[in-house]
Amino acid sequence: MDMDVDGRLIPAGGKKRVVIGFVGTQLDFMGRKGRRFGKWRPTVGLCLQPDLPVDRLDLIHAPASLGLAARVRADIALLAPHVEVVLHALDLHDPWDFEEVYTRLHDFTRAYSFAPEAEDYLVHITTGTHVAQICWFLLTEARYLPARLIQTFPPRQEEVSKTVGGHAIIDLDLSRYDQIAQRFAREQADNLSFLKAGIATRNEPFNRMIEQIERVAGRSRAPMLLVGPTGAGKSFLARRIHTLKAQHQRLEGRFVEVNCATLRGDAAMSTLFGHVKGAFTGALGERAGLLRAAHGGVLFLDEIGELGLDEQAMLLKAIEEKRFFPFGSDREVESDFQLIAGTHRDLRQRVSEGLFREDLFARINLWTFQLPGLAGRREDIEPNLDFELARHAREYGEQVRFNAEARRRYLAFATGPEACWRGNFRELGASLTRMATLANAGRITEAGVEEEIGRLQATWHPAACGEGEKVLDVDGGAVDPMIALLGERGWAALDVFDQVQLRAVVEVCARASSLSEAGRHLFAVSRQGRKQPNDADRLRKYLARFGLSFEQIGQIKPLRSG
Repeated sequence: MDMDVDGRLIPAGGKKRVVIGFVGTQLDFMGRKGRRFGKWRPTVGLCLQPDLPVDRLDLIHAPASLGLAARVRADIALLAPHVEVVLHALDLHDPWDFEEVYTRLHDFTRAYSFAPEAEDYLVHITTGTHVAQICWFLLTEARYLPARLIQTFPPRQEEVSKTVGGHAIIDLDLSRYDQIAQRFAREQADNLSFLKAGIATRNEPFNRMIEQIERVAGRSRAPMLLVGPTGAGKSFLARRIHTLKAQHQRLEGRFVEVNCATLRGDAAMSTLFGHVKGAFTGALGERAGLLRAAHGGVLFLDEIGELGLDEQAMLLKAIEEKRFFPFGSDREVESDFQLIAGTHRDLRQRVSEGLFREDLFARINLWTFQLPGLAGRREDIEPNLDFELARHAREYGEQVRFNAEARRRYLAFATGPEACWRGNFRELGASLTRMATLANAGRITEAGVEEEIGRLQATWHPAACGEGEKVLDVDGGAVDPMIALLGERGWAALDVFDQVQLRAVVEVCARASSLSEAGRHLFAVSRQGRKQPNDADRLRKYLARFGLSFEQIGQIKPLRSG
């Protein structure tokens, strides 16, 4: 804001100041004849503020209050002739009905010809019902009005003028208020810590992903898709999202989980959508189904890629319409839930193979988050050691710790290239549980670590994590990793030159613990001549040419050849 020669606040850039507000049927009432200029009336006083010149007042009134609005306009013309007053009739059947008031004001703002490049807008919230004031706040905060809020108040007793009073502008840009911003920052940090179960991850991509999930969980009820290998924590994260939303009163229903890989035939329809008596052989009674059980809450469909096509079609209808037919019924039922889906599959490839509906994929692909496996978050293994040992202490009432050398030995193995962690964080947790259970006197020794390393190596053999040309798919068959990443058609569509180069890049990425580490290795020479190497960004863009990401490569589980 700028100041004019009299010290008054004027809008920046020479804009006109426009105020929008209701006429106050009580506060703006004149009283007995001849006394209206000796009392404070908020709408009139607003136009008399010495440090806040108003160019135009858009005054909203009910049709029955036209006389009052016209008199207020006449008084403003007498006391502040520079202010243009424009009357707007707004017929409200019940000014205390929130839905009606919000709808009518929303329509008013949509029809209003805003010109923010030429005008500065204020919304007067002192007049009107409390419902109207709340609606003004919501519409302004949601940016339906490009405005700030202004509140006027009566003069203090010692002030000479009894008609002007004062004012305060409420700026809804909360970043301007340090204490509020700090409070929100603390609340967000608490939410992030809750989603991560209190583990301070050191993986930057994972941290950024959790931050996005926290924002989405707080602002949206649209479906979410969690993609990652088995044991990466999809089910755990889905539960935390539900609990976080429930704590903030964003939903009231329960968390319902089902693994779609366990659903087959009639049982799939019945489990998800319920059935009526006699719908199929063995249906001796009615069943509500999990979709109805999740009403008002969260439905987590793990391994959604394994769901049959018929079930996919019914699920799509349930997501979009909140209605569906139970198996064997001709009457629809309702359920309003938030869907969180999990999968280790490439659903795009499943769509191209005709195994997953394209329309359902489009519907659940709005918020997709790639959860890296443990091999892609090796820097998080160390904090997970402490987390798993703390959990063991809570469950068994016994505190167990590593000897210093035993901890160094286990970390060296767990974060090294020979550890493949096929079961991801679930397998790491099992490993810690075994060592803690077998530890004597609450101490994990070097001997205990060596024994556990041997046990893990035996479990992984022959599927060890050395360099190799093959991966293990979910059915146990050997598949070229490049075909696993791109599909047979995608791989065959590349020139031999691109195939050779891409395979070498993927092998480097598979061995690296982070995108930055892989980029530094791949661009070790060319990066020397750059002030800002941006290795990670260069590699990310290269992989994107083939529709790949570092996280996808981290999910490939190589086999030792021969």
